[in-house]
Amino acid sequence: MHDGSDSRPRRKPPHPYLSGNFAPIKHIQPLTPCSYTGIIPPELAGGEYVRNGGNPVANESLGRDAHWFDGDGMLTGVSFRRENEKGAIEPEFVNQYVLTDVFLSTVTSPAIQTPILPSIATLVNPLSSLLTITLRILRTLLLVLLSHLPGSKQAIKKISVANTAVIYHDGRALATCESGPPIRVSLPSLETVGWFNGEHCEGESHAAAGLGFGGAGPLSFFREWTTAHPRVDPQTNELLLFHSTFAPPYVQYSIVAPQNYKSSHDDSRSSKIFNAPIPGVCSAKMMHDFGVSKTHTIIMDLPLSLDPLNLAKNRPVVAYNPTGRSRFGLFPRYQPERIRWFETRSCCIFHTANSWHSSMTDPVSGTQTIDSINMLACRLTSASLVFSAGALAAPVPTATVPAHEREEEQCRLYYYSFCLQDDSANIIKHQWALSAIPFEFPSIRDLKSMSAAKYIYGCSVSDSSFGAALGRAVKMNALVKMDVETLIARGKRDPPIAISGCVDTRSISEILDSGDSSDPIKIFKMPEGWYAQESRFVPRQNGLNEDDGWLLSYVFDESQLQDDGECRPNATSELWIIEAKSMTNVVARVHLPQRVPYGLHGNWFSRDDVQNQRPIDRLRSLPGDEAKDRPVSPISQIWRALRERIETTLA
Repeated sequence: MHDGSDSRPRRKPPHPYLSGNFAPIKHIQPLTPCSYTGIIPPELAGGEYVRNGGNPVANESLGRDAHWFDGDGMLTGVSFRRENEKGAIEPEFVNQYVLTDVFLSTVTSPAIQTPILPSIATLVNPLSSLLTITLRILRTLLLVLLSHLPGSKQAIKKISVANTAVIYHDGRALATCESGPPIRVSLPSLETVGWFNGEHCEGESHAAAGLGFGGAGPLSFFREWTTAHPRVDPQTNELLLFHSTFAPPYVQYSIVAPQNYKSSHDDSRSSKIFNAPIPGVCSAKMMHDFGVSKTHTIIMDLPLSLDPLNLAKNRPVVAYNPTGRSRFGLFPRYQPERIRWFETRSCCIFHTANSWHSSMTDPVSGTQTIDSINMLACRLTSASLVFSAGALAAPVPTATVPAHEREEEQCRLYYYSFCLQDDSANIIKHQWALSAIPFEFPSIRDLKSMSAAKYIYGCSVSDSSFGAALGRAVKMNALVKMDVETLIARGKRDPPIAISGCVDTRSISEILDSGDSSDPIKIFKMPEGWYAQESRFVPRQNGLNEDDGWLLSYVFDESQLQDDGECRPNATSELWIIEAKSMTNVVARVHLPQRVPYGLHGNWFSRDDVQNQRPIDRLRSLPGDEAKDRPVSPISQIWRALRERIETTLA
């Protein structure tokens, strides 16, 4: 007699970040003409929109640990080609892997079926045993060592997968990731040039001398690791970045001046700084972003550790302390030794939106002095995102958070004002959310960066709370424009409760229903079933207002998913060009030849950026098989067989 139960083996549900439109794609395309509907703004002519993201090339084992932040870097771009000033604009799609050492070693080692590097999910999983993590790390070390031995086509000298962001500095487009230095790519083809160490770049004909990031010595490998979010000063064109490592000094700081740069500051200090130590950071941290104003730099020492030594303390490699303190270190741009630390309640911040200084004028002398540094940042009330992006449940805190410090699970755009008037007291004058709606992946009009911008753009979820969104793969179906100038002024007139308060307490649905053309928060809600990615602003030529321009974002219609949640083989994405002033009109839709997986950060490169790139002497490419036709000695045959056996075992 059948009892009604189903004894058939149940199919394991697919990993949310390896399925649907998160699933990696295998097909790469050179510049390929695209069709479009609508009118492409002439300001886009000659420029290119590029977005970075993880796309693991070794993806045969779908049951493995995986994380949204894993994977080999893949750049996806749309170039807007125009033959002459009056010709029609023709969009062209292109996507290319970033040819890092890890990628090249993987594709030239056919036996490897899972990524060479351990998944972030393995490292952050509180259920991962010391043995599991040790074996994953040992596997990586053995594969790296094997890549340096005879029979390898690519030695792994740097472990960065360059999968997080892409920026432009001094004639170079650079793909970034936190486990190594930036790597240059060519526009508009997105082909890989080579690693950039702050002094010189592989693949360029005129290489400058100098050690650059990391310097010399046994720890130089770690000290060349840079933030995935370097900042470029729109006025001086200086590149500012930090290096977060596992050994003291845990955080270091660098400034790369552009070619032929003439310093405007005190000539006794060089505008070129490499690996200057940041005093006051006492342990290894997961430090993703920082703040930069025209005068000061802000380092965030938050209670989120990223430390292999945690294993010796019976703690996960990544651990968040909800009862710890968040510390913000401020120092003048060229003087990290003058850092001042400001403390507040625990939180996580992965992205800052903008930083700028405020001045006061002496009524007698008329001289101006900087009295505060301001920062806008996406503040999370816990580290849950780190775990949910790996399809993991966040660990239950072992420490009890005091009742007056407990907050709901949220990620909001916060305003911080750090007071510099009193040298004897480090006071955070303002710290509150501008709005109650979820807000992440912030962007800004580039020329307003490091100054008091009026508008910040970002992504949100309209159909649930941020906490509920963390329970599944986070997909964003709303683009947001915030008039931060108005909201900050409102908050200063009528301050919300410090830390937990919001200037605007409305939900997304209430904002959408308001119909107020002067609303300081404007939301572009995606059609049902469509999802967006991080947007970038492109200004209108001779525009009258800061928001005169367009937002560019890759979008995907999930009606193209099959019943099992996977994408149809012929699924495609689009690039939408949205009028930024009203946040209501899609002026053009570029129809792409394939889908663009949900990824991380992008950038807009203007025609001047593309045209003014530094000369390239050679590009990176897949290694050839030069030894194929050479005679092989008996010893070499034995080593080759042994090597294949080792590689297969580790695969």
